[in-house]
Amino acid sequence: MRKVYYIYNKQTQTYDRIYPTLKQRALSILRRLFIGMGLGAGSFLVLLFIFGSPSEKELRKENSKLKAQYNVLSRRLDEAMGVLQDIQQRDDNLYRVIFMADPVPSAIRQAGYGGTNRYEHLMDMASSDLVINTTQKMDMLTKQLYIQSSSFDDVVDMCKSHDEMLHCIPAIQPIANKDLKKTASGYGMRIDPIYGTSKFHAGMDFSANSGTDVYATGDGTVIKAGWETGYGNTVIIDHGFGYQTWYAHLRDFRTKPGKKVVRGEVIGGVGSTGKSTGPHLHYEVHVKGKVVNPVNYYFMDLSAEDYDRMIQLAANHGKVLD
Repeated sequence: MRKVYYIYNKQTQTYDRIYPTLKQRALSILRRLFIGMGLGAGSFLVLLFIFGSPSEKELRKENSKLKAQYNVLSRRLDEAMGVLQDIQQRDDNLYRVIFMADPVPSAIRQAGYGGTNRYEHLMDMASSDLVINTTQKMDMLTKQLYIQSSSFDDVVDMCKSHDEMLHCIPAIQPIANKDLKKTASGYGMRIDPIYGTSKFHAGMDFSANSGTDVYATGDGTVIKAGWETGYGNTVIIDHGFGYQTWYAHLRDFRTKPGKKVVRGEVIGGVGSTGKSTGPHLHYEVHVKGKVVNPVNYYFMDLSAEDYDRMIQLAANHGKVLD
């Protein structure tokens, strides 16, 4: 039903009916239409803000799934890192110890990625901290697995050369000394026989008659047979695998530089050349450039009881012979 409009006439004191023009009617209709549209749009926006659109709901659900998957992946990466760390410890403290190899330096195992920011492109993503943290774990795991794989390749090579290494490692006494009576003095701080002062003795002394046979203690190559200051006539054998042995104060040489020798082969005779107070052999073991206690390298020559006795004799703090 069409609305009827009236206006009050003061002169006649009555209400006169108004007949709106076509323009007025059109404007009225448009005004009502715009008001309706505005109310509808406002209601739609309010409902959209409160409940969201179907696509937004789907995106939120998808984001929630992705976040949960990243959390699961992050936990699994932590578990994998734990397993890898156990393998690394076994590698350093078991496998490499068996073959007397140095552990892989922690600086290499834990090395990260340098240079520019590798994860800058991830910073604009939703849950960027979680994504970046998980990606870093994956990169670190990948790099450490590569390092560990390379380390196991080295261990495999050491396994292949194990028999050769056992032949080369110094493992017997350098002179016949089954009764241990020729053990004069061992490794460590001792009293210098000439100056009477305390000094570090870098090897073991074996007293013996001049000319007594001196034996190579492991397979190797003679790299020196000549005079060494303080040591007198000296033979140095390179056994490979980081091992060298020194035989000092010899009376004569029975080998020459470049010669391949085997364990037990005679290489010289006991003497008293160089800084020496009497016939004896001064014997040293070097491992990777460092002098070590020779007493740990007689395991093929002595029983358990004799080895214990040798350690006690080598630990005496009396005078040395050089």
